[in-house]
Amino acid sequence: MRVGSFVLAAQFPGQGQGEALHRAVRTAEVAEESGLDSVWLAEHHFVPYGTCPSAVTLAALLLGRTRRLRVGTAVSVLPTVHPVALGEQAALLHVTSGGRFTLGVGRGGPWVDLEVFGSGLEAYEQGFPESLDLLMRWLREPAVSASGPRYSFREVPVVPRPSEALTEAPGPEVLVACTSAASIRLAAEQGLPMLLGMHVGDEEKAEMVALWQQYARAAGRPGDEIAGAAHVSAGICQIADRRADAAETLAKAMPGWLKQGLEAHVTVDGRLRPMRDPLAYTELLCGLHPVGTPRLCVDRLAATAERTGISRFALLTEGSGDLTATEENVRRLGAEVLPHLR
Repeated sequence: MRVGSFVLAAQFPGQGQGEALHRAVRTAEVAEESGLDSVWLAEHHFVPYGTCPSAVTLAALLLGRTRRLRVGTAVSVLPTVHPVALGEQAALLHVTSGGRFTLGVGRGGPWVDLEVFGSGLEAYEQGFPESLDLLMRWLREPAVSASGPRYSFREVPVVPRPSEALTEAPGPEVLVACTSAASIRLAAEQGLPMLLGMHVGDEEKAEMVALWQQYARAAGRPGDEIAGAAHVSAGICQIADRRADAAETLAKAMPGWLKQGLEAHVTVDGRLRPMRDPLAYTELLCGLHPVGTPRLCVDRLAATAERTGISRFALLTEGSGDLTATEENVRRLGAEVLPHLR
């Protein structure tokens, strides 16, 4: 089982943006010191929900500051970036880090980001399959051309070629954030593992894995690839000597962050987007994920792995909003939970 920290660089009420980013960097450094396998970096624009606007840029910094840790994006939003530009960045990080970089991509939402970056609503509603296909060809082939509705260009060489890196993998690992049957099918047809969100529980994640396997078989993907697909389950983790104390820590901090963070999202076309109740959502997350004593956390992660078949986890450890508490939480995860899962 491989366990990592999911880093949002969340800006809690009363905090500055630099404070949130500093906590994000320290979380990664402490994760390596504590024996975690990975960190996963979120990407958001114009909202305090997450203050990192470029997951690949922060990944480059953290790959330079660490020696063993795998660093992934969760996720880089494809509709707001050219897939070749993202592919070049991913290849660069793969080659220079010795294969420690994972590129997680997703469709994002219908946010004002689409207006600011000039991609438009169509890139979100229709363009994700074309962007993903172009990205994957860039990471797998020596030269690439395009003739799609959104991207069209003559053949150009891929530089740097990720397959020339001195690593075991021919290119960076790629995952797809999946929240619908359409995205699951798209990932399965490409043979790409899924990143499944923290808002869904074990039963729904197990159903999504089964659907991915069904689509992958129908697409003719190899059996060993289907069996070995390394999906990732996102969640939260807060460790304390009593479960009530862990839940109370999150109940005091997370609703305020969720309220100001989620309310700040603006849709590109004015459509109404219902917002979750922050306190109810916090309570839901505490019930779904490892929040409590070290023993409870071990049992919760083991139960998820058994029910879903997923053995990789990206756990939000900054739910307290406090740097010192976050560092302690990560250290306890490494010292008191991970040894029982390996």
